[in-house]
Parts: sequence; C-alpha cells; structure tokens
Amino acid sequence: MSSDDIAIIGIGLHPFGRHEATTIEMGVMAANMALKDAGINWKDVDLACAGSLEVIQPDTMIKYMGLTGIPFTTLFNGCATGGNLMRTTANGILAGDGDIGIAVGMDKHPRGAFSVGSTMAGLGLPEWYGNTGLAVNPQFFSMKTMRYMHDFGITDECLSLCAQKAFENGSRNEQAWRRKALSFDEIANSQMVTNPLRKRHFCSPSEGAAAVVICRADVAKKYTTKPIYVKANVFKTRLHGSFEVLAPATPTARLPAPSVQASQAAFEKAGVGPEDIGVAQLQDTEVGHEIMHMAENGFCRDGEQEKLIREGQTKIEGKIPVNTDGGLLANGEPVGASGLRQIYEVALQLRGDATGRQVPNHPKAGYTHVYGFPGVSCVTVLSR
Repeated sequence: MSSDDIAIIGIGLHPFGRHEATTIEMGVMAANMALKDAGINWKDVDLACAGSLEVIQPDTMIKYMGLTGIPFTTLFNGCATGGNLMRTTANGILAGDGDIGIAVGMDKHPRGAFSVGSTMAGLGLPEWYGNTGLAVNPQFFSMKTMRYMHDFGITDECLSLCAQKAFENGSRNEQAWRRKALSFDEIANSQMVTNPLRKRHFCSPSEGAAAVVICRADVAKKYTTKPIYVKANVFKTRLHGSFEVLAPATPTARLPAPSVQASQAAFEKAGVGPEDIGVAQLQDTEVGHEIMHMAENGFCRDGEQEKLIREGQTKIEGKIPVNTDGGLLANGEPVGASGLRQIYEVALQLRGDATGRQVPNHPKAGYTHVYGFPGVSCVTVLSR
C-alpha cells in the first residue's frame, strides 16, 4: 500500500496503566475516542479488526458499539498484534469491503503476567521460576542483549541511559503510566533481574487500549484537515536459523531478523529511507531490544547506538527521536494494544499535536515497529 491508498483520520487511546474497566470496556472507550476524532459515528464504519492476548473474542465489543452487521476480524500476533491490526483493516478497504475501517487493540495483564501468569502456566513452570527472574522471556532477552553487547561494544551505562530517556519522555506524556523521571543512578542500581538487565530496564505488564480509524486516502479530507497517510505497512515472520525466543542457540550465520526483513521492505515500498524519518517508535520490551532495533531497522549500524545514545540523539530534541511517549518502559505493555499506541503517538507527532513532547521542526514522516513472540515483526511508515 502507498500514500495513494490509505489514510488515518481518527486516533484514540485509553491510557495504559491499572484500571477498573474491563478489557472490552477499554477497547470501546478507545474506539469511541477514535470515532470522535474522525468526526464520524459507528454506523459510518464499514469494517473492523480487533486483537487481544487475554480476550478470546475482542469483537464482542460490538454489542456496546452497535450491531450493524459489518465484518469484524480478530487476530493475535504477539507484541506485533497492533501493527498487524491496522494492516488487516487496510487490506479489507483495499479489497473493496468498504471505505472506512477501524482497528482496535486491547489487553489487561495483571502484575507478573509475563513471568508467572498464563504464559508460564502454559509451559508448565512453577511460580518460583518466574519470581526468581528465570522466566523464559527475560532469560532470552538477557542472553540476546549480552551477546550483542559483547559483539558490538555496547556498555551497561548505555542500557541505563536508554532507560533514563524513556522515563524522561514518559514524564512529559500526560497519558503515560510511569510519569516520574528516574535518575541514571536509580536505574543503574535497581534490582538485577537477568544479567545484564535490571528491573528498570524492563517494561511491565499493563492495561489499556488504542484505536485507529482509517479510510481510502482519496476521501480522507472529507473527515479531517490533518490526514496521516500510510506509505507502507509490512508484516514478516522469522527465517529458519534466526535467533528467536524459541530457538535461542547462536546460528552458524547471522540471518536477517523479522525486523530487518520488515524494515527493508517497508522503506522500499514507501520510497523513503531511514534518513527521511523524523520520529520513530521501536519495540522496547526492554532496553536491549530498543538498542538492537535501532540497527535492525536501519537507523544506525551495529555498535553506533552507544555514541548516539550518549550524545542524546535519540531524545525528543535529537537527530532521530525514539519512543517519544516513553515507549513500553513508561507505558507498560498491554500486548494487543501496543502497536496501535505507537501509531497513535506518531500520528500526534506528524499532526503537531504532541503537547509537551512535540518533536521540533514538525516531522514529515514517522515510523513504527513492533516485534513479537515467537519471531514476527510489523513496520509502518507514515507521512503527513
């Protein structure tokens, strides 16, 4: 798809954190915010798509929205769900199912859900395994990060500087869950979880929802004076032999990760390069991944992150602002919603409406990237 095809005309976000509302209720709230932002009603929507880890049928939200008979697809692709929700909705429009669609991501994860909750129960592991930092995801993240640090000269200090930037950005975001800026020492001296990653290097399970209303680009200006065009939206799965959570052994040759495949294809389809991107949202389940994803998505070479982060080039006022809303570290991760939270943030930045954290010089193009279990990635390139 290109900018001639699909445009974003409405965005909505139920803030991430801890809430009394149910998963479906948060999804409905986010959807209604996006509809209001687009200046339309539910009856104007021709198709919809929703995703969630915890809710088997997130499409049951239609009983609160209105029983209008529209096609409503559900999907789940791990942490890459949100990016793929918009892609699937856009493909429905391109296939002729209608002119206007809505994508909604939602989830509600209790504390510890990523270590001793449903994921660990499915593996048959006892509670102490997660409580002592031995959960599968943190183990994999730490192994991958440590190997990368060894190969490319990334330091422990760089990890904590990256986290410090995230919490600083979160403090400037009125909708973030973690709104307290943390000092370098608070982060660097926080509890070790799985070496080299500490407590403040990780995101937390959280609750929330996000929604995006999209339409055929040629009708977008009927609804908004600030349409955001979808120049590319690419989804890729892992290659045999790549280093992923279910295959953590080091391969004999480095094969392109799903993020590399998705980013290269997205840039080619959009007709732009990393140098054209004014703001980026990268998957940061923990700081090691944000650092690695900078290179995997083409924003620098392996090892250059150390200098860029030390110089503040990934901050809001830097050369390539990354995770301007605080990312997963400041917002936590409700898995089904995270990718659409990224799109929400980049759309705000491209509109010039990111109050308190607006990137200077009003960027013309933005980028979102999600990476999910067991080795999938979705990349979106947006422009105004």
